[in-house]
Amino acid sequence: MSKKEPSSTGSMNSKQNNERLDQVVADAIKEREKRNLGYREQSLKIHPWVCTRCGREFTRENLQELTVHHKDHNHDNNPVDGSNWENLCIYCHDNEHQRYLEHIASDNDTHVINQGEVSTHKPFASLKEMMKDKKE
Repeated sequence: MSKKEPSSTGSMNSKQNNERLDQVVADAIKEREKRNLGYREQSLKIHPWVCTRCGREFTRENLQELTVHHKDHNHDNNPVDGSNWENLCIYCHDNEHQRYLEHIASDNDTHVINQGEVSTHKPFASLKEMMKDKKE
């Protein structure tokens, strides 16, 4: 075997890997574009190009900074009338999702406390009997 064979085979594998990677990226971009043609494009046709939180206006030049937010946080809920969508700038959209995560976390904390899962110790369980002994 010559020294050139392994390197040519290695470059073939590398080329094939690069082609596969390019195909994966191209497929991902096509899927994203297909999704965007769905609810995002519909929302941009229905609603004004203004962030509903901060009021920032958008043009074709900066439209990529305007996102479509699902009000109920369910990305599968896409009514054609746009009632579950609101256009938010990327900053307000990030803020909305952070607030939602904090809300979920606080609900989980309250849920645990309300169910009494924090502590199993019952310090006053025998208080009635202790009080009886003192009265006598």
